[in-house]
Amino acid sequence: MTQLDISKLNLQDALDMAVLIEKEAEERYLWFVDLLGEHYSGDAADFFKTMAGYERRHGEELAARRRSLFGDAAARITADMIEDVEAPDSGKPRPNMSPRHALNVAMESEIKAYEFFNKALPSIQDAAVRKLFEELRDEEVDHQNMLKVQMAKYPDTLEPDVDPDQVDTPAL
Repeated sequence: MTQLDISKLNLQDALDMAVLIEKEAEERYLWFVDLLGEHYSGDAADFFKTMAGYERRHGEELAARRRSLFGDAAARITADMIEDVEAPDSGKPRPNMSPRHALNVAMESEIKAYEFFNKALPSIQDAAVRKLFEELRDEEVDHQNMLKVQMAKYPDTLEPDVDPDQVDTPAL
């Protein structure tokens, strides 16, 4: 991974980095969907697919903002300069993971992203980049709050989620 000095980012670089962060998270969530397989509406894979859509939309919004400010100027920030800023940990998916477990994985990712932006703020020298990072950090709090609302709808268990058709019940 190429080392990135966040303190020296200009606004174009910061927006390019933010777009890449969202893209990495989207791709990781889609990989989880592939790993888990979709079994029914509302399962963990379905939730991860929804999260991928949120990450894609946020990335598209940031990319549009970047284009409106900087047009087609070449990006200097590349995917190998960022790693796991918001993307969920690749070791998190488990067979038959419950939707609540999936929500917890997403929450960990949103907290991780908040901490990244918050920790970077004191070193940011450019005022426009500082404003963007504050905005991105605050959006992570909004995302955490949205996940908390969703969590309230699911049982508080990380027990495996098994489709009733997969349960082997002995014949009587």
